[in-house]
Amino acid sequence: MESESTFVAPEGVYSIIEEHKPFFLVAHVNPPASPFPTRVSTIVVRYPTAKHAGSAPGFAQLLSGNKDKDTRNVKDKGREDCDTGDDDGSPPLGGPDLPVNPTIPHEHHALFSHSGLAKKKHVGRPKHNIRTTSSTFITRADVPKALQSKQGDMTFLFYNTGKSFLWVETGSKSKEPLARVTFSAFPTCHDVNTLTASPECLDVIIGFSTGDLIWLDPISSRYSRLNKQGCISNSPCTAVRWVPSSSTLFLVSHADGTIVVYDRERDDGTFKPQEPVVQSGSSGSGSLPSSDDNTSQKDWDPIDNIFVTIPPWHPVTGGAGLKNEREREKAVKNPVSHWKVSRKSVVDFAFSPDVKYVGAISEDGCLRVIDALAEQLVDCYASYFGALTCIAWSPDGRFILTGGQDDLLTIFSPWEQRVIARCQGHSSFVTAVAFDDLRCDGRTYRFGSVGEDNKLILWDFSSGALHRPKFQATHHQRVSMSSTISLAFKRDRSALYLPSPTEDKPYPRYHPAPSRNEIAVVQPVLVCGSVSGIVLALTLVAR
Repeated sequence: MESESTFVAPEGVYSIIEEHKPFFLVAHVNPPASPFPTRVSTIVVRYPTAKHAGSAPGFAQLLSGNKDKDTRNVKDKGREDCDTGDDDGSPPLGGPDLPVNPTIPHEHHALFSHSGLAKKKHVGRPKHNIRTTSSTFITRADVPKALQSKQGDMTFLFYNTGKSFLWVETGSKSKEPLARVTFSAFPTCHDVNTLTASPECLDVIIGFSTGDLIWLDPISSRYSRLNKQGCISNSPCTAVRWVPSSSTLFLVSHADGTIVVYDRERDDGTFKPQEPVVQSGSSGSGSLPSSDDNTSQKDWDPIDNIFVTIPPWHPVTGGAGLKNEREREKAVKNPVSHWKVSRKSVVDFAFSPDVKYVGAISEDGCLRVIDALAEQLVDCYASYFGALTCIAWSPDGRFILTGGQDDLLTIFSPWEQRVIARCQGHSSFVTAVAFDDLRCDGRTYRFGSVGEDNKLILWDFSSGALHRPKFQATHHQRVSMSSTISLAFKRDRSALYLPSPTEDKPYPRYHPAPSRNEIAVVQPVLVCGSVSGIVLALTLVAR
């Protein structure tokens, strides 16, 4: 007799052992791309060479030892400079006594003056063990128990993909990464401290889409959280940079147009930044000042200055109102300082070689040169069209190189306060630029760029070889093939958020973009168009 579990057939009775109900067939859908692109950074760590018992050191080892000694001296000098915060008294950018072709000394200075607190006797390290953590922010951690003995120079690579952050040894036969950490939020940017990098420790700062920050040491598998749950800023992190002369200070830019200064060894403090009063006639979004606003608060214009919120523990206050050093040490918290730079997202920023200035680019199409020591805006330059996407300083600090949505590379001279040249060769957005330090001698500069057109282009720039371009008619302008915004649009639409130079109100720090007929054009020396995929990072390595 048949039932739900049996079936009678001429050859016998079938019984159901296991029932399988397949899902309905659906059309194949490609997985969505990560909302945040992959960022890559590298660091070279010198491991000690093996010593043979009873043998005298060879000539090569002696040279290597001297090199290690020099490296340690440079690092020690950088730490001393960071603690003292001395200034060499060189004139600021845009000053009246500024020479046209200055000689910038390659000395490092502290980003801010010393806060007056007593120096710590020990160097702090991350607090928590990533292997035994119970934090829900870290969902999975595959870290090495111990690194194998290594010798010579080792190049490590760090990159993010999806919600994971990976540590890889370049040139290794193993295809598995040294470490993989998965988070509950998307890593958006990171940076490795070259000043403190050693075989014993690596200091990595990781920024996230939630605004959180993690200070990670992958060698010891320890970490510390900063800006936890966005207590200081809950806006996504767009870029993070260690201060080149400091082992503890770093800067983070956010999508809300701010740049925040942190100290890795400080805890998060109770901080709420002041909101600047927006001018009634200024461009961009923002609320108008109400009747109960503080009258001492001046109107803020993002192309004329930056809005700085100074916390009570800021270095300039020196812990005023606190009785002794112990109270001051307990009161010192993060952030060190808070800058409101733009009403739109800050895309990236870079330090000048002397660590006195910060060049910041944003989606409003402006390059801002900021005096980091004085926390003041020096100059503001407008792009030719659209937003700026990448930035780099020349090794001697004379020029700033940017790439943008106008498919151009633009060379700015902060000392002459003008655009020197534009580089035309890409047919889509430029995603990364970098200088070749070995081929920059003060007269000729070699730099490279990559873009969404899958092109890698090398350029040679010499100020003595520049010439004014001939007049180009509008219908002869090159049309972009891949960009969503093209140079074929009229120039008057390229600065939707910026004032025109004909307005009555003067802007002493603002420099509008000159027309194409006024600026020299640099042509590429090498174009490589076989790059697969969109390259978002570029590093020229010395050989």
